[in-house]
Amino acid sequence: MVENTDILSVKQRFGIIGNSEALNRALGVALRVAPTDLSVLVTGESGVGKEFFPQIIHAYSARKHAKYIAVNCGAIPEGTIDSELFGHEKGSFTGATESRKGYFEEADGGTIFLDEVGELPLSTQVRLLRVLQSGEFLRVGSARAQKTNVRVVAATNNDLLKSIETGRFREDLYYRLNTVPIAVPALRERPEDIPLLFRKFAADIAVQYHMPAVTLDEGARQLLQNYYWRGNIRQLKNVAEQISALERNRTVTADILAGYLSPNQSSAHTMTVSGAAAGGDFSTERELLYKILFDMRSDINDLKRMLGEMMHGTTHTPAQPTQPEVIGLLPSSVVARPAEEDYAESEEVVDEPRRELSKSDMQREQIVRALKNNNGRRRDAARELFMSERTLYRRIKELGITDENI
Repeated sequence: MVENTDILSVKQRFGIIGNSEALNRALGVALRVAPTDLSVLVTGESGVGKEFFPQIIHAYSARKHAKYIAVNCGAIPEGTIDSELFGHEKGSFTGATESRKGYFEEADGGTIFLDEVGELPLSTQVRLLRVLQSGEFLRVGSARAQKTNVRVVAATNNDLLKSIETGRFREDLYYRLNTVPIAVPALRERPEDIPLLFRKFAADIAVQYHMPAVTLDEGARQLLQNYYWRGNIRQLKNVAEQISALERNRTVTADILAGYLSPNQSSAHTMTVSGAAAGGDFSTERELLYKILFDMRSDINDLKRMLGEMMHGTTHTPAQPTQPEVIGLLPSSVVARPAEEDYAESEEVVDEPRRELSKSDMQREQIVRALKNNNGRRRDAARELFMSERTLYRRIKELGITDENI
């Protein structure tokens, strides 16, 4: 049985802030499973701190004096990931001028952390399954099986069950990895910890740059706790650092704080999305669709205004959106119809152009828009779309997007 003193010791050792029940439960599972060699799958949204849990498991295991290797599976190109994980023989491919050990061979006797495991190609998933089943692997270009004794901890922010349904992830591998699941709570699920985390980040930057630490008044504290925090702890730290660096007033009010928070993630958004989350999280694709629908609404309003002015001989002025862009507020079956513009009061009314778009068309339009916004830089576009760079590359290929479209 894990005692509260053990959990407190882990928090102090790894600098983990928070006292929520969900966080303590996840830490307790990590401590209980650490002495075993069972595979662990850590799940949670991006930015919640999943990377701490494999470190805790390794530090409290019998392998703590052996190697710990962390691998970001989503950051390694598909063509080289087998070589990175399992090694290769000299001459096995162009550029292989010498034999090389892979991470599984290097981590023999220790722990390997596979972050973003849901991004692994299917061919690599087969190799990983063999390691988990028998401890054997093959270097690229070799026919000789080698043995390794590695504890595997994996993490993902994807819904792997949905990936299984779409054929992007092997079901047998999922159950091998998910021997012991650890669910890391999102920041909005532990509101009592948010002021503590903000104070820690503000204190850190105050010490680093020799300035007084900012503090929150009651209104700012309430706003902070009611905010959706889509980017979780990473986003909260970013806001704390911005306020600390830019604000002369070291007491932060709700009005000051609101200037650093996106209106797309207000408390109303929190209530709507939290209610929807009871039946499943909003996927990136659904959020993209909502964003496209509202972008199209703005474009249609602009087009209507231009057509109306051309017919009546008036001077064109840019139309303002009838309401701010909001992502994820409407159910999938409901899309609000744009309100009529003032110019439509004349006898002649210009009908809205109808545009039937498939789901693929909408995804394609949103990705092209993000690429244009970032001058073709795919890493920045992926960040704007809240997806991994590898996922963006795959979507670009699937949707046939070329440089000519950007």
